[in-house]
Amino acid sequence: MKRILLAIATLALAAGLSAQNAKLPTNVNLKTVDGKTVQSSVIQNDGKPMIISFWATWCGPCLLELKTISEVYDEWVEETGVKLVAVSIDDSKTSFQVKKRATALGWPFEIYIDENKDFASALSIGQDPPYTLLINGEGEIVWQHKGFQPGAEEELLEQVRKLVE
Repeated sequence: MKRILLAIATLALAAGLSAQNAKLPTNVNLKTVDGKTVQSSVIQNDGKPMIISFWATWCGPCLLELKTISEVYDEWVEETGVKLVAVSIDDSKTSFQVKKRATALGWPFEIYIDENKDFASALSIGQDPPYTLLINGEGEIVWQHKGFQPGAEEELLEQVRKLVE
């Protein structure tokens, strides 16, 4: 029985590590806030770290996370070169609100819409935002976090700093 449990634990750890270093899919359709269809390959930062935040207009913690980061975003970019990409998982019933919400809040991020959740599914992201990924310069997922509490942005910044040291 101990061997079976050890084998299961080893497999779970290996699966977690391989998922952690997964690459971003490049061939998934997303929409811009102006309704233009683009491939997910547009999400890049010239070999520098990226943050991808999955959010929705109806998600209070999502809005708080992005508002909090937007207040310090210019400093983060200057210090680390990081780029944040906000991917809305609003469906067709609410996606029309994405541009209006982001504009009203003055977000300086690139924003895309994943109405069918194809990009989120390709990354095994659940339907419960916020969900934040940190991508290294090679396009690999090196850190991920679900949910948001004030102060979590500091942990994210520390993870970004590790990538640029």
